[in-house]
Amino acid sequence: MGGPNKLLAEIDGVSLIRRVAEGVTASRASSIIVVTGHRREAITAALAGLNMAEVHNPDFARGMSTSLRAGIAFIGVDVDGALILLGDMPFVDAETIDRIIGAFEACGGTAIIAPVYEGRRGNPVLWPRRFFAALMAIQGDKGARDLIAMHAAEIIEIAAGEGVARDLDTPEAVAAAGGRLRPDAP
Repeated sequence: MGGPNKLLAEIDGVSLIRRVAEGVTASRASSIIVVTGHRREAITAALAGLNMAEVHNPDFARGMSTSLRAGIAFIGVDVDGALILLGDMPFVDAETIDRIIGAFEACGGTAIIAPVYEGRRGNPVLWPRRFFAALMAIQGDKGARDLIAMHAAEIIEIAAGEGVARDLDTPEAVAAAGGRLRPDAP
């Protein structure tokens, strides 16, 4: 983004991070963990009143993988899978999340579940516990794309709407979505 924290950008007066969090809290997800990094206090304030745990990633500047590892490390031993949902994808709705969870349950929690829009895989992706160690091994400023490629035969794809392929990575994308960036406080 090169400036303000995109997660605090607003669409219709609601921050991106809150939109994402409201979508997941309206779903069947059994527990929700938000990983905070840059502007922790502002992100936490934007999520006030929602039922979720917070884990802070003090190494956020070292890349996306550090947030992925912080979230996976926080998960309890009784959890069968982790749905990795990105904070800059405000158009993923509860219905999509519920369909991903349903597909995971239907396969007995053994496959990676990935949504697809117009032939392109998107996010969020639901990972079985057996992949947690591999997720923890990811380094740098990247997510699990390489891991998905390595395990393509173990993926169940489900059809989904445009929201799974629409992340807001640039000021232009935020503006095109009807949003506006908020200047970061010092």
